[in-house]
Amino acid sequence: MFAKLGVFLTMVKFEHTVFALPFAYVAALLADGKVPNAWNLFWITLAMVGGRTTAMGLNRIIDRFIDAQNPRTWNRALPQGLIKVWEAWFFTLIVAAVFELAAYMLSTLAFIISPAILLIFVFYSYTKRFTWLSHFVLGLAIGLAPLSAWIALTNEVTIGAVLLSVAVALWVAGFDIIYACDDVEFDRAIGLHSIPAYFGIETALTISAVIHLAASICFTITGMVLNLGLIYWIGLVVAAYMLYKQHQIISPINLSKINVAFFYLNGTLSMVMFIATALEIGTR
Repeated sequence: MFAKLGVFLTMVKFEHTVFALPFAYVAALLADGKVPNAWNLFWITLAMVGGRTTAMGLNRIIDRFIDAQNPRTWNRALPQGLIKVWEAWFFTLIVAAVFELAAYMLSTLAFIISPAILLIFVFYSYTKRFTWLSHFVLGLAIGLAPLSAWIALTNEVTIGAVLLSVAVALWVAGFDIIYACDDVEFDRAIGLHSIPAYFGIETALTISAVIHLAASICFTITGMVLNLGLIYWIGLVVAAYMLYKQHQIISPINLSKINVAFFYLNGTLSMVMFIATALEIGTR
């Protein structure tokens, strides 16, 4: 069972929690203008890890037949039989239960909205079958991380929390469009929908750049609304440069650095924003 758990964690790319978790911490820091106590920090971390792992587990289970046909994903655990479907469901339901428990322990409103978040995770896995707006649904799913953390600590929704979540949602949608460029021919061949498959790679990269510009604007307005200081703005400039950089290293005729943009630059971006926010709050 421990061996299967290892396969499951590899299957859901557990390490990619780095995309959403730092922004949950950013929201937690900004919600009260201080570092949350250890109790709340523990449950926020557990909720984020549980929610993100649940989302990926559901995606891998729902998409297993598509993954088996895709040259990029045919060697994933479920298509290769490294883990059985019922085993994947077993671990996914366990982490979903952890997510629900964490939401319950944090606040009443967080627990009330938690089932809706799980439904969004399920819905996302089906969207590519009927709409190229799937990138934005993924953005919504991950963009809920900071809003959920904010709600968990304050039991309310504020304009600052919404702006931060919109910024994260746009950031995710933008880099997911870039990542989808790798699957254009496959998506078209079997009738899956994505912005690159529908509009072409060149237009898709332009759309992604516009979305990332909008994300930068939302991060800027968030800082203004919450009256954040110099350290936050320095972090935002660095993050904006990383968004710019990934559009510089990728072109319609050279997609070889997609993984660099997707994993390295975006993973670093979330950490930069977290560190800048933590330093900003810590020096007040």
